[in-house]
Amino acid sequence: MLFTTLYNIIMLNRFKRAVLCLIFGTVILSLTSSCDFPMSVFKDNAGILNQILKKGELTVITRNNAHCYYSYRDQEMGFEYDLAKAFADHLGVKLNIRIAEKWEGMIPDLMNKSGDLIAASMTITPSRSQKVLFSNSYMDIQQHLIVHRENSTIRDLEDLSGQVVHTRRGTSYQERLQALKTQIPDLTIALHEDVPTEEFIRQVAEKEIDITVADNNIALLNRRYYPQTIMAGPLGDAEALGWAVHPRAHQLVEKINQFFKLIQSNGLYQELRRQYYAELESFDYFDLKVYHRRLATRLPKYQPILMAAAREYAFDWRLIAAQMYQESHFRQYARSHAGAYGLMQLTRRTAKSFGVTKLYDPEQNIYAGIQHLRRLYDYFDIASESDRMDIAMAAYNIGQGHVRDAQNLAIKLRMDPNKWSTLQKVLPLLRYRRYYKDTIYGYCRGTEPVTYIKQIKIYYDILKRQAIDFER
Repeated sequence: MLFTTLYNIIMLNRFKRAVLCLIFGTVILSLTSSCDFPMSVFKDNAGILNQILKKGELTVITRNNAHCYYSYRDQEMGFEYDLAKAFADHLGVKLNIRIAEKWEGMIPDLMNKSGDLIAASMTITPSRSQKVLFSNSYMDIQQHLIVHRENSTIRDLEDLSGQVVHTRRGTSYQERLQALKTQIPDLTIALHEDVPTEEFIRQVAEKEIDITVADNNIALLNRRYYPQTIMAGPLGDAEALGWAVHPRAHQLVEKINQFFKLIQSNGLYQELRRQYYAELESFDYFDLKVYHRRLATRLPKYQPILMAAAREYAFDWRLIAAQMYQESHFRQYARSHAGAYGLMQLTRRTAKSFGVTKLYDPEQNIYAGIQHLRRLYDYFDIASESDRMDIAMAAYNIGQGHVRDAQNLAIKLRMDPNKWSTLQKVLPLLRYRRYYKDTIYGYCRGTEPVTYIKQIKIYYDILKRQAIDFER
């Protein structure tokens, strides 16, 4: 009897196991036969990364705007572009840019394998994470209300009752605003099809609309171009930006995360961030308002001369215009207390060396100033192109000798003397005797060229943006 009972228990357990195996097998079969769940979903898929390496090309989906990707003087640039270019170089492949026609079209394009990844300042949200696989964050941002400077009624979320907020459909802005409607039922969300955030900011500046929403990095960047706008209260907590890949591209996203970690440690990320987002917090509303006005009223008189002279000496005329504004505010008869004259603020010695007979003559003054800058640019030829221009302009401001002193001091401090980032730190030291006592040219107001270059870059950035908008 005992043996019979044991036998029945063993057979029953075997039967249960067989039934469970049959059920599990049926489920797996049904899943693998479904078009939504191919067998490859259960594999550690390295195919997408391998395809990129095999074809030697990385296709990145992005948008054509000031913070992602744009072209200036036939050169491709933009924070996302430079980041993607560095990643392609890291993989040892060519970068191919694919501009998405619409914001909402980027994820479908990725799923249709029209590109390998999305690099477009995309916020990582729960709804998007159900569709794509995100990398680790490479930048934290926060959404803010954007209003006109004269609009004193909107400062916080509590002020949105009865208001209309304009934004683009399919964005994280829309998601956040719709969540707010549970707290503010009479908030109206005006959704537009594929209107860039920058365009909404322009409309606020021109008082065509009252309120829009923008990430703080985009808002700060555009504040230079539209100084009439301000960032009001935040819409919520900080969020993260990430690159998006196909949900099965686990090996690719691991490679991206490794790359982000690498450029954080070697300083490349900080360098790119400074290039596009440095000094955004430094903002003088009245200065920029005057600058925009003088671009329209004073610059046109001298622009033909600027363009011709800059072309002759292989410079971007907009950069020279930015420098000229920093020097004289486009005033033909400007004269400094230190004895510098005219639009390009030439000293008598410099003017004489370039054959200037009339210090205040716009053409002579501009040509001599650009010749002087070209000579300095040629002198500092060891530095890279971008550093070289900054160093040359610093020498234009304080003299070639003081810059050479700063470079020699940098060498003593075991820093790279041909990097502007180095000289930004070293030049201010020349105010102190312990540093300048052993130099050739002695004391120098070393903070002035640092401010000088910073301001020129802000003015130049605005002129570049105008050119890009015009070309579009």
